[in-house]
Amino acid sequence: MIRFLLNDSTVGTAEAAGSTVLDFVRYRKRLTGTKIGCREGDCGACTVLVGDFENGRLTYRSATSCLMPLGNAAGKHIVTVEGLNGPELSPVQQAMVDTNGTQCGFCTLGFVLSFTGFVLHPSAKTYPEAIAAIDGNICRCTGYKSIERAAQVICDKIEAKPAEGTLEWLVAEGFLPGYFTGIEARLRDLEQNAEPAPATNGIPALPLAGGTDLLVQKPHAVKASPVSLLADREGLRSIRLEEGRIRIGAAATVTQLLESRLLQEHFPQLAAHGKLISSTPIRNMATVGGNLVNASPIGDLTIFLLALDAQLVLNDMGSMRTVALKEFYKGYKQLDKAPGELIEAIFFAPPASRFSFEKVSKRTNLDIASVNSAAQIGLDASGQVTFAHLSAGGVGPFPKYLSRTGAYLQGKALNTEAIEGALALAQEEIAPISDARGTADYKRLLLRQLLLAHFARIDAAPVHQMLSV
Repeated sequence: MIRFLLNDSTVGTAEAAGSTVLDFVRYRKRLTGTKIGCREGDCGACTVLVGDFENGRLTYRSATSCLMPLGNAAGKHIVTVEGLNGPELSPVQQAMVDTNGTQCGFCTLGFVLSFTGFVLHPSAKTYPEAIAAIDGNICRCTGYKSIERAAQVICDKIEAKPAEGTLEWLVAEGFLPGYFTGIEARLRDLEQNAEPAPATNGIPALPLAGGTDLLVQKPHAVKASPVSLLADREGLRSIRLEEGRIRIGAAATVTQLLESRLLQEHFPQLAAHGKLISSTPIRNMATVGGNLVNASPIGDLTIFLLALDAQLVLNDMGSMRTVALKEFYKGYKQLDKAPGELIEAIFFAPPASRFSFEKVSKRTNLDIASVNSAAQIGLDASGQVTFAHLSAGGVGPFPKYLSRTGAYLQGKALNTEAIEGALALAQEEIAPISDARGTADYKRLLLRQLLLAHFARIDAAPVHQMLSV
C-alpha cells in the first residue's frame, strides 16, 4: 500500500508503484486541474508540488507528475492546483489574472504551481529566481510577457517574506490554505507508520529512481513490472567528502548537486553549468545514477563526470566493484554492468585545476544537446599540461572520453601548435552522424569550438583569435 498526503487528504492505494502520479490524481482522484500534455516532462502542464523532508526541514519542490512514479510519492505531500484553493484566489493566482497571464488556461495551472513553489522557498524573492522557477513550463498563447509581469507582481508581494517561518507567513498572507500548517506533523506520522515494500514473489524487480527517462521510453512496461524504488533509499542520496574524494550517491538529484555547498566550493561555475541541464522540475527528479545508466550519447552529467575522471561503485547484492566511468561504455547503450548490478556511488577527486562545461542546444532550458563537452586541464608552474581529461557528447554512439587527445596534450605548453594538434586529433576520435540536431559536419565544428572555449578559460592559451575560424 502506497500512502501519502494528497492536498488535505491522506490517501492509500494499491496501484502499481511504477504508474504515474499524473494518472492517479486525474483518473483515480478526479483532480483534473493537473493536465495531460506531452507526457515527456517538456510542457509543465502536469506540474505538482512535492513536499518532503530535506535535512530535517519540510521542503517543497516542483515536479512533472507525468514522469513521477507513484511509488515515489510514498510518505510525501503531493499538491495539485486544487490543493491551493481557498475562499479567494491566492496572490499567485490573482497575479496571473491581473496581468492577463492566462488565455486558453491549459498551461496556467502548471505556472501557478511553479510560482507557488518559488514563493515556498525560504530565501527566494528575486525576479530572476521567479523566472527560473518556471523554466519547465510552456505557454503557447500569451507570448510570456504577461506571465513575466505576473512574476514581478509576485516578487513585490513577497518582499517581506521571512526566511524562518516561511510557510506560516504564506498561510497568513493567503498564498496557501490553512491546512499547510499541519502538514509537517502529518508527514511525521506517516513516516513512523511507513509500510515495508511489497514482496515481488521472486520476479526480478525493475530498478527505478527518478523515472524521468524510463517513464518516457517504457511507461507501460514500468507500470506492469514490479519495481525496486531507489530514489529515497537510505545512503544513495548523500553528497560528501570521503577520504579526500567527493562521493555522490547514485540517487542524488541534479538539484541536490547544484545546491551542495561542497560542490559549489569546488565548482565556482556550478550554477551556470546547472542552468544548461534540463529544467527545474526535471532537475528536482532526475538522478545522477539514472543519467549514467541511461547511456545517452549526450547525457550532460555523464559528460561532466567523464572530465572529472570519475569512478563508479557497482553493487550486486553486497558484492562491490569499481569501474572507471571512461571504461563503462562499450557501445551504443552497452555498459560494463551485469544485470543485477546497480550504481551505488560516484567518486572523483576534487578538481585542483581548471574545469569547464559547455553545451550547445536549440533552446537554453529543457533541451538535449547538439554537442556538449567538458574539460579538466592541469598545468605545472612552467605552464606545461600535467593532465587533460576531455569529454564530448553528441559525436558518437556513446559519451566519449577523448583519451588520445588528452594524452597528446600531456607535457606540452598550450601554444597554438599544441592546441591545433589537439583539435585535429579530437576530430579523429569522434564519429558524429547527421540527425535532427545537426549534420555531422556541424557537430564536428561545434566540438572544435567547444574545445577552444575550454582552452580560452586558461589565460596562457592563445586561442581567442582561433575561435572565429
